[in-house]
Amino acid sequence: MKMSKKHKYLTLSGLEPLVVTPESNFINVGERTNVTGSRKFLRLIKDENYSEALDVARDQVEGGAQIIDVNMDEGMLDGVYAMTKFLNLIASEPDISRLPIMIDSSKWEIIEAGLKVVQGKSVVNSISLKEGEETFIYQAKLVKRYGAAVIVMAFDEDGQADTLERRIEICKRSYDILVNKVKFPPQDIIFDPNIFPVATGMEEHRLNALDFFKATQWIRENLPYANVSGGVSNVSFSFRGNTVVREAINSAFLYHAIQHGMNMGIVNPTMLEIYDEIPKDLLEHVEDVLFDRRDDATERLLDFAESVRTSRVRTSRDLSIHEWRNDPLQERITHSLVKGIETFIIEDVEQARQETSKPIEVIEGHLMIGMGVVGDLFGSGKMFLPQVVKSARVMKKAVAYLQPFIEAEKDGKQEFAGRVLMATVKGDVHDIGKNIVSVVLGCNNYEIIDLGVMVPPEKIIETAIRENVDIIGLSGLITPSLDEMVYVSKEMEKKNISIPLLIGGATTSRAHAAVKIAPNYGHTTVHVNDASRAVTVVGSLLQKDNRVYKEQIREEYEKFREQFLKRGKQKNYITIEEARNRKYKVDWNKAEIIKPNQLRVQIIDDFELTKLEDFIDWSPFFRSWDLHGKYPDILTDEVVGEQATELFKDAKELLKKVFDGKLLKAKAIFGLFPANTINDDDIEIYDEAGKTKVTFLTLRQQLDKREGVPNIALADFIAPKDLGKKDYMGCFCVTTGFGTAELAKKFEEDLDDYNAIMIKALADRLAEAFAEYLHKEVRINHWGYDTDENLSNEELIKESYKGIRPAPGYPACPDHLEKKTIWKLLQVKENIGVEITDSLAMWPAASVSGYYFANKEAKYFGLGKITDDQLKDYAKRRGVSNEEAEKWLSPNLSPS
Repeated sequence: MKMSKKHKYLTLSGLEPLVVTPESNFINVGERTNVTGSRKFLRLIKDENYSEALDVARDQVEGGAQIIDVNMDEGMLDGVYAMTKFLNLIASEPDISRLPIMIDSSKWEIIEAGLKVVQGKSVVNSISLKEGEETFIYQAKLVKRYGAAVIVMAFDEDGQADTLERRIEICKRSYDILVNKVKFPPQDIIFDPNIFPVATGMEEHRLNALDFFKATQWIRENLPYANVSGGVSNVSFSFRGNTVVREAINSAFLYHAIQHGMNMGIVNPTMLEIYDEIPKDLLEHVEDVLFDRRDDATERLLDFAESVRTSRVRTSRDLSIHEWRNDPLQERITHSLVKGIETFIIEDVEQARQETSKPIEVIEGHLMIGMGVVGDLFGSGKMFLPQVVKSARVMKKAVAYLQPFIEAEKDGKQEFAGRVLMATVKGDVHDIGKNIVSVVLGCNNYEIIDLGVMVPPEKIIETAIRENVDIIGLSGLITPSLDEMVYVSKEMEKKNISIPLLIGGATTSRAHAAVKIAPNYGHTTVHVNDASRAVTVVGSLLQKDNRVYKEQIREEYEKFREQFLKRGKQKNYITIEEARNRKYKVDWNKAEIIKPNQLRVQIIDDFELTKLEDFIDWSPFFRSWDLHGKYPDILTDEVVGEQATELFKDAKELLKKVFDGKLLKAKAIFGLFPANTINDDDIEIYDEAGKTKVTFLTLRQQLDKREGVPNIALADFIAPKDLGKKDYMGCFCVTTGFGTAELAKKFEEDLDDYNAIMIKALADRLAEAFAEYLHKEVRINHWGYDTDENLSNEELIKESYKGIRPAPGYPACPDHLEKKTIWKLLQVKENIGVEITDSLAMWPAASVSGYYFANKEAKYFGLGKITDDQLKDYAKRRGVSNEEAEKWLSPNLSPS
């Protein structure tokens, strides 16, 4: 039977239908219910504040959105749980659920969770050919079975389509597969042919807009009934900070994209100018770029944009600098705190002191009113962490100025909202995250007692009792810190302490807090994964009626613990003997083994730091400041781009001071040695005469995998001794941390937490860069197994090189005890001064150590969970008790 024309329209629905016809206006997708695009929404979901999260969705409905995009992709979220719960709640809100839902995720399990509960006919965002036809067809069939429409990205096995030809090729191939093989309704297919920034200055980007227009038109003319969508704000990222030009580019692009057939997409209405109201001279320059009408179009628009910025932005900004100084005193103080401006704060605080009866009233009044605004802005996602730390710097300078006046009058002390003890646990030296949380809590009028790093349990408990604190916050980065936190919680229980316990740090998790700590401590334990959540949690714990909140936390953790243990028991594990039978098998008869050019230990005593700048991976730097995104894209991000750009500028300025003044010292040591595997999982290291120097122990995956998939250990990448082939292995330690503590202390003495945190974050980045640089030098020169390597920094970050450099304490080899073997082999402490603590953290903290494997089949992997039989076997090989081995490997032990 011939299908009638009305069935060829894209038809979606919530409680009400949405039919996309040729006569329909552009369909706008609301995207604020997206944890990757909205800081506020992310915070609400993390805090499980679903009531306010629903308000975000409701605001989008009232703001004119016709589809609501829901995305729960965030590393610390249980995305399946969050998607399921939020869509179920939307279903009970008729004013929201009348609109269709776009289920948005890069993880298929989250998309399918959404499809199982969403009401009406939804849109899946997205699928593509990136993982090949088999996966594409599998996912498309499921989308069809659930009765949803689908967004198809112009992406295939070779990457993202960035030319007209590639867009057409991928979209046609995808369409043919969907329509002919999957029998997917063509009207339910929505293509996203990739909107990229224009006017970047790069020749290959000149056609970014024009190719999108042409691809859109080609799709609408050649792929019957298919629709076209896209994220419009991407196109103007190059002009971040110049609102006038951005709005003009977005509006002109959208106007012409619609003319060429784009009929739906994500658009921020606040970043649009009315097309007909764009000044003609600006429009001409913009459209020259969009349509590539002139060879110098980009240069002309850049020049013109600067004049627009100068005439329309800078002038008003300059005037505003003077204007805000004419505001009332409280508004001036608040402005200085919010903007992080130190220039006038002493002057304004002195005026406030003159106008109050007691100097303490300036802190409790003027300054705390201003910091209250900072807290509100941060909590609502309108300020970001680096800005808050700058605000704290201004606050500290103001308080320091007032302190002598307060002491002279002996008129009491500041009333705080609560007293919080913060400590990095025994054996751990990492404190960037702890310090950030301390600053943010301080901004919210909490008194902070910071005990620093490597703090023993008895000092934590003794200080908490003596100082009568309201909260204890424990921080740690390395795996052994997890057990140290467990020990502290047990000691608190023994001493009948009832103070709420906060747990945070890179290796900590909700699972660890719920499964390992909460059962040992009869009072409240809460895992806190970022600074913004710390404020909410502490506030809730210290409110007068906190019983309900505490009970809710305990119930959540009990439920989580039950589910976690149940999930663990559902997985199947094999014995260590069977895992060894299934090991990764290198064909050693064909494998190329290259002898290093230099078989010896080498020391670099004072390395030139400037050589490391080009090797820095900046993305983790931004994450340490709670700004999430990939560098350099984060600098033009719609949400955090402006703050990321300012932070990056400050970082580069401090980095230049470090380079120019030689303020940090970099050292390294590495060695390359003959090696062979023995007994499947151990690696012997020899001197050139063949005498065994040390033995490295490795751990093997034990998860029962499908047939043909190996259970890997690092030892698999070194030739077995019984084959009679001599293989090789290396190990190393680098540091850029000498001088960091002294610099940070000086900044802290100057009341400058911002740069105290910044120098530690930069030292960490330089240490990682040094490890990257040295590994490259080893591959090309010292070992020489890849002398023709010529990789960009981006390719280095993606680990596109041959060989690997895993590190003790990380997924492939989680046992930190292996550091002792590296230290013994290289004499690290004696040669370059880097030490390891009782818990095997490296000091200085900005240090990296690990192994070198050269085999071209060597790859990174995660050990995962192991069972008791491997734990006991490992303890025996190492010569320690089972209890000692469990101390270091407890996060990897299977609950089954």
